Parts: sequence; C-alpha cells; structure tokens
Amino acid sequence: MEKRGLADEFMAKRPESFWLISTPSTDYPSLDEDRKADVAVVGGGIAGITAAYLLVNEGLNVVVLDADRIVRGTTAHTTAKLTSQHGLIYAQIRNQMGEEKARQYAEANEEAIRFVTQLIEENKIECDFSRQAAYIYTLEETLIPKIEQEQEVAAALGIKAFYQTEIPLPLPVKAALRFDAQAQFHPRKYLLALAAIIREKGGFLFENSKVVDIQGDGPYTLLTVNQKKVTAPMVILATHYPCHNFPGLYFTRLYTERAYAVAAKIAVPFPGGMYINAEQPARSLRALPTADGERVLVVGEKHKTGHGQDLAEHYYNLMTFAQELFPVEEFSWRWSTQDVSTLDDVPYIGRMTAGHPDIYLATGFRKWGMTGGTVAGLLLRDLIVKGESPWEDVYRPPRFTAPAAMQFVAQNADVAFNLIAGKLLPGQGAIHLQPGEAVLANVDGEKTGVYIDAQRQVHAVDTTCTHLGCELRWNNAESSWDCPCHGSRFGLDGEVLEGPAMQALEKRDLVLPEQPGRSD
Repeated sequence: MEKRGLADEFMAKRPESFWLISTPSTDYPSLDEDRKADVAVVGGGIAGITAAYLLVNEGLNVVVLDADRIVRGTTAHTTAKLTSQHGLIYAQIRNQMGEEKARQYAEANEEAIRFVTQLIEENKIECDFSRQAAYIYTLEETLIPKIEQEQEVAAALGIKAFYQTEIPLPLPVKAALRFDAQAQFHPRKYLLALAAIIREKGGFLFENSKVVDIQGDGPYTLLTVNQKKVTAPMVILATHYPCHNFPGLYFTRLYTERAYAVAAKIAVPFPGGMYINAEQPARSLRALPTADGERVLVVGEKHKTGHGQDLAEHYYNLMTFAQELFPVEEFSWRWSTQDVSTLDDVPYIGRMTAGHPDIYLATGFRKWGMTGGTVAGLLLRDLIVKGESPWEDVYRPPRFTAPAAMQFVAQNADVAFNLIAGKLLPGQGAIHLQPGEAVLANVDGEKTGVYIDAQRQVHAVDTTCTHLGCELRWNNAESSWDCPCHGSRFGLDGEVLEGPAMQALEKRDLVLPEQPGRSD
C-alpha cells in the first residue's frame, strides 16, 4: 500500500523530461525572409543536427528548419544509450538481408559510437558522457538459443559480445550478452553544443518554422508556415514521418509506438551498465546522473500509438518493476516518447526515391536513435559529398524485403480496421466529467473530444485525424488525442504534437452545465 501511495503521489505531477528541465531552452529565430542554401535540413533532432554539423564542416551552406524548438522531440525524451546493441538485431538482419548487410549495420553503429566519443573529446563538450557496458538479458529458458545465436552472429560481424549467465542487476537471468565500450550521455547537452558550433561555422538554424510544402523538382522550394521560403538543390527530411508525401507512400511503410520512462532515486548504489531484456514487456535501465544525485532511469511498456485504454497504467508498471528491483526512496520524473519503426526494423536512411535523388530521408530508428541518428548524419554526409556510402545498401529507403512485405500487410490491415472501427464507435451522449477527465461525445450529431482541465475550463475538438480521417482516442497518460492509424497526436486544443498530420484539429465551442461532484 505504501508503495502504491508513493506512485500515486508521483503520478499527480505532470510529465516532464529530465533532459529538457536540466538544460536551457533555445531561442533561435524563426525564418523571417526567403533564403537560398546548398542543403536544407528539415528537423532539429539528432539526425538533422548531426547531418547539418557534418555538412557545414564540408563548407556547404546549410539551413536547419524545425517546427518547434530544436532538440525537443524524441531526442529529448530518449533513454540516451549510445550503443550498437539494439536488441537481437544482428541475427534478424542476417536472416532477412544477408551477412553483408548485417555487417554494414554493425560497422555503421560502431562508427557512430566512435564518432560521438571523438567529437565530445575534441570539442570538450560537457554532456555527462561515460563509457558503459550494454547488456541484453533474458529471464526465460526459451530465449537462451536466441541469445546464443546473437553472440555467434555478432562475432562473425566483428563485434565482441560476451555470453554470461549473471549480470550486475539482482535478476535471475538465464542468459545475457555484454557489449563493452558502449556509452551513455545527456543528449540535449551534446546536441545544443553541436548547434552552437553549426552557427559559429556559418550554418543557420530556424525554430518555429514548420515546413508545410515542398515544391519543384530541383532545386526545391520549402514553404514554411509563415510563408517564407528556403530554396535548395538538396533536402534532408529528418522529421520522423516525412513532412511531404513524395512518391513512395512512406506513411504506409512506417508505424509509431509509445514508450514510457520513470526516474527513481534508490537507497543503494546502481551497479553501472545499461540493460534491456529480450522478452516483452521491455525493461530498459541505466543510471541518470543529476545535480541532486544519481537516479535510475527505467524505460519500457511500448505499444502502438492510439492503442490501449488506461495508458497511465504503463507508468505504474514501470514503477512496480523498479520497486521490486531496488529500495526506491522517490520517483523524480516521468515522461513518454514516440518512436517510428520501419517494416523490417532497419531505419530508412538515404535517397528517398529514384525520381527524387536529391531528397534524402532519415527515419525509423526504432528506439535506437542515438546511434541511428548519428549514422544518418554520417551516411547522408557521404552521399551528398562523395555520392556513395559503404553502408547505403542496408539502409536504402526504397527497399522492400520479404519480412517487410508481411509487415506491410499486417500494419495496413490494422490501419483499415481502426479506420472503420473508429467510424462505427458511438460517441457518449450525456457528458459527466471531473477535472482531468476526457470523453468522446456526440455533440449535435458530431463526434467531439471533450476535456475539462484543473480550472474547469472545457476543451472541445473534432476527433477526426487531419491526416487520413481516422478517429482519435484519448491518451490519459499524456492528456492528448492520439491516432491509432498512423500515430498523429494532438493537444487539448487540437494543436499537432506528432505527425504525420500537418493540420490542427478543428476546435469546437462547447459549454457544459456545472458538473456534479463525486461522493468518493
């Protein structure tokens, strides 16, 4: 009961990412005049900032455009593990793409770790960087052969992975692999330092400059929400979902998932290392150094965006896991994140389509964006400057593997189901809400999402997603309206939180009679 009380008290606080509250907000200007550039980069997360840094170093005129503030999206809500250990990925890639492409993936991610390490050392970036071992473990006998196979494949690819039957955490593991010379860091401290270097070297960063259209066939004209333009012969789209639907229909070849994080203060020293299990539900752990002492960051509970009912329960599940593993003194912060995955679990990085060879894509990092986004910057720099990259084959965006074909059918069948089911779902008639509650209601024959905030102000919006028309679902963990089809998310007043949707929801004027209080 005491443990649940601790969790309930913590859940009364609003979610906030430690990475954001421990760093200053940025104040780069909005695009206020038309500009020309050699390369326009859309998106100011780790992929976009890394690519811009590398291209500025090559002497190119680079403009970065972000819809919000830079480094505030998924990069600011990550676990921030810098590792080539991405679950049981190497055997998977070898089996579906062949050993050569698995080797490309391994070499690319190992190089990403070396690159970030060197960059931090050369520029003396203070970002809480520390070398750590990365462990993948299982508590299930049935997964031991998978762990053994992953070690075998990793060794063949040149990665040293050490098989163990114990790990430093107090867990009854059946098998584990240890990858040495991995790392963890503070992603915003690192990337804000890179952004400052980009400016020093003549690059441009513009915030609150959402790209709403891309016109032409090269050079391309990028039109922003404030009607200003950037014209460039080359464009990098590093925005999760591409912000423009070029041929390729990438929104049908990507899907989104939510995951959750809690930071706990524990009464014993954390043993060091970074951890993730091989089974589901996932449990990922690492130490989190703060000005107020060390915390343990516990992450997991993934699910498709817009799916599930009581999403706040995911936080409780992580807190329960932390309390079972450690003597928890307090929970300090919680947040969630949204990640984009491809159909075969390998990111799309490279030329977007054959018909648009100067439009470059970087997306689908599947929760491993610290190395994946860095790989994207390195690979795209090579394609733009040299015309080729040693890793381009494995990451080539237009690929369509056999496993991807099966996933394509499954994911789009799920989209079709949710599109139809959402239209058939009746809205509630009478509305009885307390502050902090929401409901999908039928108001004058129209489905309307209604929420009452702590000041008893009513927020009402049309709940039809502005992307392709799916019906939205309430997310009680983050107080948002989420799309179960392609993962768009909207705030209380209809503002776009996550794409692929580009347009806000229609707000509706609604006055409710005074809501009765509860007797409980």
